[in-house]
Amino acid sequence: MSSSKEIPKLNPSQFDDYLFGNWKPKVSSLYEHFHIERIENYKSFLKFPVLPHRRSVYFFLYVTKGFAIRSKGLSNYEVKANTFFCLSTDQITSLEAISDDVEGFYCHFQPEFFNQAILNVDLEKDFPFFQITSEPLIQILDNQRIVDLLEILLAEKLRNEANRAEIIALYLIAFFKEMKEFYIQTPKSSNNAASNLTQRYKNLLSELIYDKKTVTEFAEILAVSPNHLHKCVKTTTGKSAHELLEEMRVLEAKVLLKQTPMRIAEIAFKIGGFEPSDFSRFFKSKTGISPKEYRNLQN
Repeated sequence: MSSSKEIPKLNPSQFDDYLFGNWKPKVSSLYEHFHIERIENYKSFLKFPVLPHRRSVYFFLYVTKGFAIRSKGLSNYEVKANTFFCLSTDQITSLEAISDDVEGFYCHFQPEFFNQAILNVDLEKDFPFFQITSEPLIQILDNQRIVDLLEILLAEKLRNEANRAEIIALYLIAFFKEMKEFYIQTPKSSNNAASNLTQRYKNLLSELIYDKKTVTEFAEILAVSPNHLHKCVKTTTGKSAHELLEEMRVLEAKVLLKQTPMRIAEIAFKIGGFEPSDFSRFFKSKTGISPKEYRNLQN
């Protein structure tokens, strides 16, 4: 099991503070388990930048107008009109930007929401777009039925009736089944071997950053030589495999600095076996500020 499971994740109330500060969205009694809202209703309250963080819930965006730029690990994605973006728990994400005219839907839910026996759902098996190795973007070709289902879910939230949880879960499953059809039809980003290996490397960095310390260790898992991995990553991203490893360490350090009370010395050791002074120099060389200064930044 990935060591990232040990890292605290923000629950809905906590990431409201992270996203909005003193402003609070109107929520239902099911808020910690399920929530849906129109993006345009809260976009003006967002506090930018929304720094990297992990959440305790699955979430998705469906944009109907404008765009949003969200991250999954080391990759940024432009979520344009008629595009679905989703993430499971444990994955680092940030909100880089939104357009002034953005419209659409945001939804989060706890995986335990589907634990009722009648549902018989394994989220990541039945809906593979939630898997960490999957592309989080799906292009929607026929958006009206998708919007209709989201409107139904929004109406259920507004009813604010806890005894409707099973019905809401059924509507979500219907929605995800529709998304699965579009997921199957969505062209994969690349069949290029170098791109595929680079993406697998990024996925491993997200999963094993606390367990593996060198490019050689990751190359062994991928069953390629370090030199071959470096060439493929360089061809695809313009960066070396070591540079991506360092970027992932910085990303994890940012999450630990903001979401945990761990001492900076502990974080230094956890993400790379650094001495505190070496870690401070490393972090500042990548971000322009010290770990302490980053921890003290207002979200």
